[in-house]
Amino acid sequence: MPSGSADGRQRQSGLRPRFTGRLGVADVATVVNAGLGFCAVAAATVSPALAARVLLLAAIADALDGMLARRYGGTAVGPYLDSLADVASFGVAPAALAVVTAQAAWDGDPLKVGAAVAVGAAFVAMAVVRLGLYTANDVGNAHTEGVPTTLAGTLLAATVLAGFDAPLVVVGCTALLALAMVTTIPYPDLLVRDALVMGAVQALALLAPAALGRLFPRALLAFALAYLLLGPGFYWRATGEGKRS
Repeated sequence: MPSGSADGRQRQSGLRPRFTGRLGVADVATVVNAGLGFCAVAAATVSPALAARVLLLAAIADALDGMLARRYGGTAVGPYLDSLADVASFGVAPAALAVVTAQAAWDGDPLKVGAAVAVGAAFVAMAVVRLGLYTANDVGNAHTEGVPTTLAGTLLAATVLAGFDAPLVVVGCTALLALAMVTTIPYPDLLVRDALVMGAVQALALLAPAALGRLFPRALLAFALAYLLLGPGFYWRATGEGKRS
């Protein structure tokens, strides 16, 4: 009887999801981020602007998971989940956004569309490489090497929503960002207060992209470009304060 009871408990525990008791609240936000990455890819087949807005929502979820990890603590699996989710949201989704933008303008020109697909593939590949190196070498540091994938995705989304959606601009930016992600240029993590400001601007660009002459997407684009260009040399930071992964 005791043996049977033990077997019954073992079978019952085997029916539970493997992640039960192993994921924290921050990991839930990370998983939501991954799902939004797929939604952004699906949205790109409907409208590049819609895909850009979903991509910004994923960026907000990405920032939220870091804040939750600082508040409630992280888990051992957290950094791996974060990088895997970012492959979907800030690797595949921005690449799909660039390719769909090119297809909408260059339909009927297989050479140009093929070049856009090659750029998108390179972007995904470099995002995977960058995130793998990040997980191995940069987790726990107050900085990372290479342009963060979240920044790259935000830049492309803001570019489209700000009205600078000519295919040469979008595909060209995608190619440059693919290279920038695998440089050794150090980027400091955003302080909490600045991440909150960036998140607020992202939310406004997401909710009202056309308001006031596209003011919010253009403000977001300006902030993101400022960090891209000035962050390595001029951004102030407090030692030990940064995102989870």
